[in-house]
Amino acid sequence: MKLTELDHLPFGLLDIPATELHKALDGPTLIHLQGRNPQPLFVTVLQHGNEITGWEAVRHLLKSHYEFDQLPRSLSILIGNVDAAKHRLRRLDDQLDYNRCWPGGIHADSDIGKMFQQVTDRAVSLSPIAAIDIHNNSGLNPHYAAINRIRPEFLRLASYFSSKVVYFTMPPGTQSLSFSRFCPSTTLECGQAGEVHGTDHSMGYLETLLHLNEIPETPMSANEVHLFHMVATVRVHENALFGFGQVPADVVFRENLDVLNFQELPEGISLGTVNGGPAQPVVALDVDGADVTRQYFRFDRGQIETVRGIMPSMLTLNRRVIQQDCLCYLMDRIHFEDHVEVTDRDPLPESMRRSDRPGEPSL
Repeated sequence: MKLTELDHLPFGLLDIPATELHKALDGPTLIHLQGRNPQPLFVTVLQHGNEITGWEAVRHLLKSHYEFDQLPRSLSILIGNVDAAKHRLRRLDDQLDYNRCWPGGIHADSDIGKMFQQVTDRAVSLSPIAAIDIHNNSGLNPHYAAINRIRPEFLRLASYFSSKVVYFTMPPGTQSLSFSRFCPSTTLECGQAGEVHGTDHSMGYLETLLHLNEIPETPMSANEVHLFHMVATVRVHENALFGFGQVPADVVFRENLDVLNFQELPEGISLGTVNGGPAQPVVALDVDGADVTRQYFRFDRGQIETVRGIMPSMLTLNRRVIQQDCLCYLMDRIHFEDHVEVTDRDPLPESMRRSDRPGEPSL
């Protein structure tokens, strides 16, 4: 797979919705636009083809504000999976998930992984002020930002978007985790695709960053952000037939399951009924890939019941997304007095962490 790199916007590109980008772009495309401040903001959109808010925000921002006026800061835009966007799908069946193929992931040696290594090397050479990866959820979730390192500049970058911030180090191979090695980075979760509020919120956020001289590194207080730590990934067992509401299946989840996102659920809450199939119909894996299902769920009473307090995120009713990715993630609150301990578990090797000189990567 070949990366297309441009120093301009192709004529008429800003008029094209995500579903039509495949007609104008031959696969993933990296576009560099010059601004008054040469240090760019790096923005990634459409890693998942059905998550269109990022592209809508970028094209509306440029068309309404900067089609004729100079950008206050240079902007590098990576447009991802245009082939999946054509079909309004997260990814095609024969494709890898783009946001699992960045350096450090298990698919780094794939064709798309090698291309993303090229993108990463190019980004390192540009020393961006920050990297923003824009996504949507398929379930009901509040808008929130996710970071991979608990550092003041990462928290500050995320807080410009939302007071809800999630710290995650899994799954490997995500763009923000890869870029966190050399610049502040965050993933934006902008609600469901097609919502005007998500586009407006993202567009306003990008506008704010384009006008910043730097990302402040001053410490943040505990009342400025609500910080959560992603501790487990929950998947439906591959041999379990599942559905929602009242359907004949091994596992029948609550029909309104996604209303539980970002809710602190107590012990004894049922996520659905178990009518047969595997003895462990859902599987929870911790950040190291260990099976921790029994720490969170029990199944012996015909229900998927919580055995301790949990807070899920990204619960979805979309069967295809569940099969291609996961049912949800589980989170714990992080209190600011504990953040040094979490940071000490930072998985990035010393040789790949930021240098002490601002803006200079140490790769």
